[in-house]
Amino acid sequence: MSRMDVTEKIVAAKVAKGLKWSDVAAKVGLSKEWVTAACLGQMTLTAEQAGVVGEIFGLTAEEKKWLMVVPYKGSLPTSVPTDPLIYRFYELINVYGTTFKELIHEEFGDGIMSAIDFKMDLQREPDPKGDRVSITMSGKFLPYKTY
Repeated sequence: MSRMDVTEKIVAAKVAKGLKWSDVAAKVGLSKEWVTAACLGQMTLTAEQAGVVGEIFGLTAEEKKWLMVVPYKGSLPTSVPTDPLIYRFYELINVYGTTFKELIHEEFGDGIMSAIDFKMDLQREPDPKGDRVSITMSGKFLPYKTY
């Protein structure tokens, strides 16, 4: 058994039960973005959270323990993603990554945006020309230290 096995079981149960990630998140009591990442093996759940997720997806006690193990983060199977939706984010970073870097450094100085002290919100934005995807990301600025 591995964390990947548990992730696959969660996804299979989600499909079989016709669940939405937002419904799972509501039961866990956290954002749909964080709970989805956790269920897909990218975050560590507490015992209480693992209990809720385990109940929703019919996990065994051993499988729930895997939800509490710190995962190896990074879930893409290849360095250049082949899934069209994920590839567009790769493309976005290739095109705008240097712009993000320049503007963040200009505004904040030499440092990075944290992916640890981070939050995200994904919403549908109705538009008469075709609905839009709105993703807001907010990460704490971490300046490089001198020593």
